[in-house]
This record gives sequence, structure tokens and C-alpha cells, in this order.
Amino acid sequence: MTRDDLPALLPGLLPRLWAFALRLAADRHDAEDLVQRACVRALERRHQLQPDTSALSWMFSIVHSIWIDEIRSRQIRGRARIEWSEELVETVPDPGAADPETGLLYRQILDAVDLLPDAQRMVMLLVAVEGVTYREAAEILEIPIGTVMSRLSRARLSIGARFSAAAVHVTHDRVPRKDSVT
Repeated sequence: MTRDDLPALLPGLLPRLWAFALRLAADRHDAEDLVQRACVRALERRHQLQPDTSALSWMFSIVHSIWIDEIRSRQIRGRARIEWSEELVETVPDPGAADPETGLLYRQILDAVDLLPDAQRMVMLLVAVEGVTYREAAEILEIPIGTVMSRLSRARLSIGARFSAAAVHVTHDRVPRKDSVT
């Protein structure tokens, strides 16, 4: 791939960039803006794309960088963000889900990921959702690979603990009391 191939490659990268931006921003409009700004920046700066770098990893890096800049500018401006309600969207069944339980499990996992601290959430999204390597995630986030592994480990432990606690709660709810057996 050469730098000149980037305009032709971008349309194929959009679904993954959109999914990543949506998970980062947790807002549809912010994600759309984020992807658009990332594409514009990439096209303007395509001369910076190194020949041995994956275009997808480079784009994830740009999306992440723009998002960090946006968070900082929001903190400075103190501007409140209007939340987009997904209540109506969540009532529509997922056609890709095999059954309602699978859809519910996916939603619970995504909710658990959303509750992670931002640093852990970004690593989890890149590695577990987008499938980038630890090394690529380290380059995208501009952190050491050991930090990627540490954040990913803590994120997995946190999500596992959340589901373990829920399983214990469900198990206790289903155990019949001795005095109720006749």
C-alpha cells in the first residue's frame, strides 16, 4: 500500500472506524463528527503515513488523537454534551443475534466495557473489539506495550468480577430455602 492508495482504502475502513468512534464517544453525532474529522485529517496528512504502517492502525490513532483533543477542549470550554437516547433503538431486536439471550449477553458485555475507566476501555476496544495487536494498540495510544497488557488485564478482571458477582446473585436467588420445601 502506498500513501496514494489511502483515498481508495478509506471507504472500506469506515465501518470499523465508525464502531470504534461510537464506542469512544458513546454518542452517535460525536462519533460521526469524529470519523469525518479523522478522514479529513488523514487525507490532508497522508504524507505522514509510513509505508510499513497499517492504514487501519494509523486511522485508529488519528481517531484516538482527535477524541483526546475533543475531551480536553470540552473540559476547557465547560460545554455540556447533549446525550443521545438509545432507548428506542434498544427496543429493536438485533437481527445478528442468534437468540434473545445472546443479544442480552452482548448488551451486558458492552455495558460492562462502557463502565471501565477510559484508559482501560480504549485498550479493550482496540484489542478485543477491533482486533489490533498489543503492539499496534501501544502505537495507537502512544504508550508502552506493557501498559497495554496491564490495562487489558485490569479491564478483563473488572469485567469478570462484574459477571461473577451477577452469577453469585442469580445463584442465591434460585436456591430454595429449607423452610419452603414441603
